[in-house]
Amino acid sequence: MPCPICRNETSERYRPFCSRRCADVDLGRWLRGGYAVPTDIPATPDEAGEEVEKPGPRQD
Repeated sequence: MPCPICRNETSERYRPFCSRRCADVDLGRWLRGGYAVPTDIPATPDEAGEEVEKPGPRQD
């Protein structure tokens, strides 16, 4: 499996990356928000308020 950053051969020490540099590039992307995990949680307080105001399914 190639390094997900530069596509070079991976190193056992830095797996799944090939080097410390590529591991740090990946970490930097996570810290700056370059990657995101999908969620249903509203991103802002305004969106959260809109979700609360929506009528939900009836529970009779």
